[in-house]
Amino acid sequence: MTDTLAAAPVLVAEGLVKHFEGVAAVNGLSLTVHAGEVLGLLGPNGAGKTTTLRMLAGILPPTAGRVTLNGVDIRERPLEAKARIGFLSGDTQLYQRLTPREVLAYFGRLYSMDEARLAARIEALVHDLEMASFAGRPCATLSAGQKQRANIARAFLHEPDLLILDEPTTALDVLSGRFIVEAIRGRRAAGKAILFSTHIMSEAEYLCDRITLLHEGRAVDTGTLAELLLHTGAANLTDAFLHHVEKSRGEAAS
Repeated sequence: MTDTLAAAPVLVAEGLVKHFEGVAAVNGLSLTVHAGEVLGLLGPNGAGKTTTLRMLAGILPPTAGRVTLNGVDIRERPLEAKARIGFLSGDTQLYQRLTPREVLAYFGRLYSMDEARLAARIEALVHDLEMASFAGRPCATLSAGQKQRANIARAFLHEPDLLILDEPTTALDVLSGRFIVEAIRGRRAAGKAILFSTHIMSEAEYLCDRITLLHEGRAVDTGTLAELLLHTGAANLTDAFLHHVEKSRGEAAS
């Protein structure tokens, strides 16, 4: 991880703020993600995770702050920046009448991928994500785990520099969830930068190189698992997070 962090970061977010009707959903958040790194964004429902990811992906404009991707400002050059991102939200849907192969072909053309490269990428993803048995079936007929593999394939398709994944294992069974996690580890090994949002602490402990704990729109701690435990004296990530929540509540009450 030392070598990874020595490299220039792929994603840099500085002082992100997002207000909704005067309420700060995200309040002064800064973070970086490097090539070959999985940064976990952890927090309970309502902590600001999804709002943060949508700002980082250029879907939602921040009230204040700046996001750059390999030096490209996402507000100044949005199309160039977004072409380097693979984004998977917690509620991403597939075109129900299309097959996974057809969905991938459609999105590959939106990314202006060369037809030969696109065909090769589709075949590689169908193989790597073990989709051969259902890649030719309409998405409406697929199980939740199969649909999520197709969604992951769509995010991986154009080999983006940055993957932004918002709770990609939510509502999946244990085997399907583990398959998705291993696919993410494969992208990290290929040198991709990955921002991974979850509320499943054990998943974060297994997958993430560094973790940012988010509470009420603020980063309350960032570091490796060992560093977070050292900062709090906790025995596990859940207890470390609860330590910061209680600390924040105590500061707010004083």
